[in-house]
Amino acid sequence: MPALKKILIVDDEKPMARALELKLQHSGFETKIVNEGTEALNLMEKDKFNLVLLDLMMPNLDGFKVLEALQKKKNTVPIVVTSNLSQLEDEKRALALGAEHYFVKSNTPLSTIIDYVKKILKV
Repeated sequence: MPALKKILIVDDEKPMARALELKLQHSGFETKIVNEGTEALNLMEKDKFNLVLLDLMMPNLDGFKVLEALQKKKNTVPIVVTSNLSQLEDEKRALALGAEHYFVKSNTPLSTIIDYVKKILKV
């Protein structure tokens, strides 16, 4: 059996992070949740992930700063932004910083995010 694809969920909204985790695990993914950006960057240095689901509005280091840091490190892991920021400028900025896709949490069913993750990771 091939190794499970690992997904890092970076979200300070614990119910949302947990809901994503449960759905992803149910779909056969291995998951790890962190609640802020610095922790995410530290973990990505130590561990390999196949994909990152990244919230933008978080304490300490926000998602934009995480994207900037990853861009500097020539990150190749796909980053999918899940945010409550629904402004087009925020979406454009995240995509310009290397995000693969941008979902507005309030407008997007979890199943849509999971389907997108499966498509990107070809599972």
